[in-house]
Amino acid sequence: MIIEKSQQIIAEVSKAMVGKNDIIEKVLMAIYANGHILLEDYPGVGKTTLALAFSRALGLEYKRIQFTSDTMPSDITGFSVYNKNSGELEYKPGAVNCQLFLGDEINRTSPKTQAALLEVMEEGSVTVDGVTHMLPQPFLCIATQNPVGSVGTQPLPDSQLDRFIIRLSIGYPSTEEQMAIIEQRQHHNPLDNIQSVILAENISEVQQYLSTVKITKEVLRYLTVLCEMTREGSMVELGVSPRGIIALSQMAKAHAVLRERNYVIPEDIQAIFYDVCAHRIILKPQARIEGFTVHSFLEKILETVEPPKIGL
Repeated sequence: MIIEKSQQIIAEVSKAMVGKNDIIEKVLMAIYANGHILLEDYPGVGKTTLALAFSRALGLEYKRIQFTSDTMPSDITGFSVYNKNSGELEYKPGAVNCQLFLGDEINRTSPKTQAALLEVMEEGSVTVDGVTHMLPQPFLCIATQNPVGSVGTQPLPDSQLDRFIIRLSIGYPSTEEQMAIIEQRQHHNPLDNIQSVILAENISEVQQYLSTVKITKEVLRYLTVLCEMTREGSMVELGVSPRGIIALSQMAKAHAVLRERNYVIPEDIQAIFYDVCAHRIILKPQARIEGFTVHSFLEKILETVEPPKIGL
């Protein structure tokens, strides 16, 4: 049932995201793993469209906020106003009071506003005037940022980057795909054709099912050693944290489920290793001078660490 529904979700989202099934699948895996997603790419490649398409295919309540330098924390969390009839403070929900929240250009807002999103992503709740308000479940945050045009931006702190289970780049479509997009949009908006495939409670069920997916000690050790290797090397300032190891294991389980398995194999880890770990690694300044990149670093680790042999 999970495989069938997952294929239907991918098919529905692909109506609006031509030729990007690999990205769609990874976003779906992140949702199944109960994680948040960072989309880092150039303007106009479909980041907002991707989020909206998923909200419709998954039947999730969707809200979006365009981050700017004057966006306030209360815009995210909500605020309290005095009700003269009851004589009490009344809570007015903010933008995150939904199931799928899109934060557009998160690096264009202040650190204080970014921090307001931190509790939401970690706890699934907001606290206003000492009162905690739980958000609808499941709750998913998709944030976007532009890798170029850094004037007026505030880089995300490492602690908040670590809250995103994966970082993805959609990339430009091919010539044929761009032609298909233009033809597709001449008469209608493809988002209007997306049908809801499952309900929100079905997503929660899949998230719970992931806890039953088996990962042997040998495979777990392989996964852990891969992450530990990211902390070593003369060019490395910061490697993958224990939270990152948990994220990698959850994504590996989600990858296994989409491959119709209830157990993790090394190939599941290798398939999503870069997407889970790259944004958690900070290289020293001299690394750029010497042409040392995060991508080459992670590739070297995958080549160095021998995966365990799994008997089937």
